[in-house]
Amino acid sequence: MSEVLSLLKPRSSVSSGFEAGGDWAVRFADPEARIKCYAVTHGSCWLSVEGGEAPVRIAAGECFVLPRGRPFRLGSDLVTPPVDARTIFPPPVAGGVVCLNGGGSFALVGSRFAVEGRLASVLLDGLPAIVQVRGAADQEALVWLVEQMRREVREPRPGGALVARHLAHMMLVQALRLHLADAATSGTGWYFALAHPRLAAAMAALHTDPGRRWTLSELGRIAGMSRSAFALTFRERVGETPIGYLQRWRMLLAGERLKQGEPIAAIAPGLGYESESAFSTAFKRTMGCTPRAFRTQA
Repeated sequence: MSEVLSLLKPRSSVSSGFEAGGDWAVRFADPEARIKCYAVTHGSCWLSVEGGEAPVRIAAGECFVLPRGRPFRLGSDLVTPPVDARTIFPPPVAGGVVCLNGGGSFALVGSRFAVEGRLASVLLDGLPAIVQVRGAADQEALVWLVEQMRREVREPRPGGALVARHLAHMMLVQALRLHLADAATSGTGWYFALAHPRLAAAMAALHTDPGRRWTLSELGRIAGMSRSAFALTFRERVGETPIGYLQRWRMLLAGERLKQGEPIAAIAPGLGYESESAFSTAFKRTMGCTPRAFRTQA
């Protein structure tokens, strides 16, 4: 998880509050597809994410994270027609509070932050649409992070931008940890595979040495499974073959190194490719453009 999420670089963090009263519903469509982390401080609401799971009820003291940047709806019920958030929310103001219908029955605080786009969609697509945190001790940690984020943004101090970025990362990691520890957690993607101890061991090996010419037999032995059982279980849980996952991870690493100015001649052998042409072909197949074009765009 550390290695995957380290490629997400939070930026343009905004922390604010929202209050509502009576019957209300708001639809949020974020063109920047930002990650959101919220804590409900008063009342309760229904949350539904477009293209996600069934609506969930969020009560006071609970936290939730929306890691995939999809449009979502918050409301006092599931039947009130939602208003477009753009009609009631002014441009984001750090530490500001928006009040709907006079407030009084519902309140939340939270932060939202954008991440670098080119690699973000590939990484975030493997995460759940909604991460809900209910345990009191767990909520306490997340609420503290949200409040710290609000303070850093509302009261600028030296180094505040850097602190806010780290807090944003911590909120996401903490919420994902807690969600992963939930026995009811299920789904398909790299994140959900971490809940399977044997698959997690094999994935750790892939990440430790991505340039190695791994075979299914080797990975199966690390996972304590037969070659065929490992291949089947990995595909069912991750949604792709082990070798397909390895190649995609290699290209994500390559993209990061290209952005940092590392030459292709150094990147290719370090990721298991004998020639620049073989590396370039694999990169274009996965990332949709040549390494040089990617570097230029970055």
